[in-house]
Amino acid sequence: MMIDHSALRALIQSDAATRGTPISKLGYFCAPFRPASGPFADKVIKVYRSLPDKTALERLAQYHDDYVRALGTAGVPMPATQIVLLEMGRGRIPVIVQDALPAETMMRTRMQQGSLQQTLDDMQAAGTVIADFWNNADQFGTRIGFHPSIRNFAIVDGGAVFFDSFPPLIHYSRAEMGRMLLQFSDKRLMRWVGPLLRAKVTGIQDEWYSAPETLVGLVGSACRLRPADAMAYLDWGRGFAAAQMPRWADEAIRGMQEPPRLPGYWTGFRKLLGLQGEPNV
Repeated sequence: MMIDHSALRALIQSDAATRGTPISKLGYFCAPFRPASGPFADKVIKVYRSLPDKTALERLAQYHDDYVRALGTAGVPMPATQIVLLEMGRGRIPVIVQDALPAETMMRTRMQQGSLQQTLDDMQAAGTVIADFWNNADQFGTRIGFHPSIRNFAIVDGGAVFFDSFPPLIHYSRAEMGRMLLQFSDKRLMRWVGPLLRAKVTGIQDEWYSAPETLVGLVGSACRLRPADAMAYLDWGRGFAAAQMPRWADEAIRGMQEPPRLPGYWTGFRKLLGLQGEPNV
């Protein structure tokens, strides 16, 4: 993907009408937007906070490239995704440019609106990507994670496409990733309050580095979106774990005896910050 830095800089500095309406209200790290017209009309733009440490920025960009390559190697379908460190006068900011996916393919929307059978088919598609990732993750020889929530998937031609590459869950230690969750939060309140709750904030990531917990997290999201169908999703999850993720089946199945719940501290953070569970495109 060839990116015109001058055009991208002009877009980011333009008014809200030119940039287009943000397409996600999740907004923990940023508010992605898709321009209504112009050279980036077929892209989603994600603008992140900068860091004063130039070396840390370069490391971030390199790790992002490594992570996108690793996801592809592990069999995770993704739209074309590229990070640039864009010069903006006072320094460089990380910007991710990604091929846009049709709004109607967002898995969260499909889970809310589809028939039970369609949602089970979509869960199977997403689960297959989760299994492929973890069954191939040993080859990388580094700390690597995955955040396959319903809001991070689209369903295209029957298959699941993953589109969340930030923060890059590769190479960083647990403590370093915990700091990143604070440094890159788009919410000033989180950056103020977070350091007082560092252990809790650091713990947010643990599910992303656990094969069984990523599957349990997917099932938990489905149960919360459609509580009337929770038993069907639990049955699906237990069967999928046994068939497709046997190395982790026992732990995963233990987590799906009843509808999984989000940790109380995380639901508290979300309410405090006004975050909504829209697709994190």
